[in-house]
Amino acid sequence: MRIILTGGGTGGHIYPALAIAKELRERHPDVEILYIGSETGLEARLVPKSGIPFESIEISGFRRSLSFENVKTVYRFLKGVRRSRSLIRSFSADAVIGTGGYVCGPVVYAAAKQGIPTLIHEQNVIPGLTNKFLAKYVSRIAVSFTGSAQYFPTDKVVVTGNPRATEVAKADPTRGRSSLALSGSKRLVLVVGGSRGARAINEAFIEAIPQLEKQRNTHFVYVTGEVHYEQVKQMLEQSGQTMGNISVFPYIYNMPEVLATTELIINRAGASFLAEITSLGIPSILIPSPYVTNNHQEKNARWLEGHGAAAVLLERDLTANSLVTEIEQIVHVPQRLQLMKQAAKKLGEPQAADKIYEEIQKLMRR
Repeated sequence: MRIILTGGGTGGHIYPALAIAKELRERHPDVEILYIGSETGLEARLVPKSGIPFESIEISGFRRSLSFENVKTVYRFLKGVRRSRSLIRSFSADAVIGTGGYVCGPVVYAAAKQGIPTLIHEQNVIPGLTNKFLAKYVSRIAVSFTGSAQYFPTDKVVVTGNPRATEVAKADPTRGRSSLALSGSKRLVLVVGGSRGARAINEAFIEAIPQLEKQRNTHFVYVTGEVHYEQVKQMLEQSGQTMGNISVFPYIYNMPEVLATTELIINRAGASFLAEITSLGIPSILIPSPYVTNNHQEKNARWLEGHGAAAVLLERDLTANSLVTEIEQIVHVPQRLQLMKQAAKKLGEPQAADKIYEEIQKLMRR
């Protein structure tokens, strides 16, 4: 079995692809996998760490307003299709799977035009532009949310959940706690702004530290994002905070294991992260990014909130005080914390990777 995976830009597109790769390897130890991404995307760093061969194409996304840059994007797309066609042929792919981000556009399109079975996975409630474009050409469309099905051809859609949930559901909490050098039985609250970090969350959390330091039964793991780490570190040193119950990291590579030992998470509302936390039944305070297309993060967050699994705090309302208040109203109210855990767990789909694997098998048997 020879499979090409593609998707990138952010962890939300990359981690589902890596989860599919892990499932394929577990089912077929002799499977050969090639990942095609962008050299400038996060995938160029994350994919090689997983031991998967990586090839790159040059591509950029469309601007929604009229711009000469879109002419350049069309040129890069056509160039990317030619490069993808060559990579697909030389690899002799049996199927091509795209998990979103503009980089998977030319790859999946090239495969579909060559008659190779193709599957795309949509993580968000509201689909992205690339997957909307590819929907016409692909063999199958897997979605995380039932509400996404209305945006795609009904005869191609299957609701699978997010494959990242399968990987995270199997994570070892003991290893997660050990990797953070945490001992004792303190509850763990994880603060993270997505794979690249979030300035607004960083600023509010830093200002909230004097209040959070008083919560001695709670340890806060604060992930700044690599691009913000040095600035945050300098700010913390200048503030003179003791940081006794707070650990600061630029990035966490074993996130599933850390999540497995987390009591509450404060985060953006990217779809893959929501799949991860619901697979483990983790309550959340979600701060949707207002800078994403179609405001899809708020729609994702409201979905969890509507099921009782999360509290939503919009960035315009985010302050140190509002953040501390939300934390205290969950962490210090055991009944609410437990109800949110149960609600999150009900939304989880730990068998998502298995379902996608079965769909791949069906396509290859056609």
